[in-house]
Amino acid sequence: MPTAEYVTPVPGAPCWVSLTARDLRSAQDFYGQVLGWSFRPGSLGDDFTVALADGQPVAGLAAVAPTWHLPVVWTPYFAVDSADDTAARIRERGATVAVGPLRLGHGRVALAADRDGANFGFWEGHTPAWSVGHGSAPPLLELRTRDAFDAAIFYAEVFGWASARPGGCDVTYADEDVVVSVNGRTVATLRGGGVEAAPDPHVRPQWHIHFHVTDVERTAAAAAAAGGFVLPLPPSVGTSGAQAVIRDPDGGLFTVSTP
Repeated sequence: MPTAEYVTPVPGAPCWVSLTARDLRSAQDFYGQVLGWSFRPGSLGDDFTVALADGQPVAGLAAVAPTWHLPVVWTPYFAVDSADDTAARIRERGATVAVGPLRLGHGRVALAADRDGANFGFWEGHTPAWSVGHGSAPPLLELRTRDAFDAAIFYAEVFGWASARPGGCDVTYADEDVVVSVNGRTVATLRGGGVEAAPDPHVRPQWHIHFHVTDVERTAAAAAAAGGFVLPLPPSVGTSGAQAVIRDPDGGLFTVSTP
């Protein structure tokens, strides 16, 4: 049963983000130093923890990369009514379900990759009381992909975006970007320019998680001091606000930006 800490999210909307890490302690040390997070044990065992910003849940960290043979990567999860039906729609459209659906905590989850190779997850059931752009949650999810419009069609068919469902996700177009919103609030942006076969992983199609920081330059310096790497911004990235793309010591990519 849900508690005050759990909600039933909007179908199709982002409902959580997590990092698959090689070593949980090392990941906690890095993100604690760089983003100022604290951590508490999760309810899923010793290999899982919940990151807190200002005392509120912001992300999950899981030391499951070696166990499940997964890359070290930040992954967004989208809320669905049925994990099984969603998995079927993904496969029908030529994409891949890599793990699950399986029971995890308060719901059923799965990990997948879209037709261009960008990793994402989906979650059936109750999730932490968390919403993109609110409180301590990430301010933005951004898909950098080969073709934003083709990707939008794929995700709309999988997650029911732009279906006129009351309270669902709307899709609009701004210049060459696709913007996904819930009740007028942007929750994801899809942007072209990704190169599927690029040798540099940060320009391949991928979902990027943006975390707000007060000082991008200081955060980037802290990341470098903690063993991470600051990468040049891809040409497809917009110019509004300061940003930096950071690779953690194990290869996990994320973006920091000013409000």
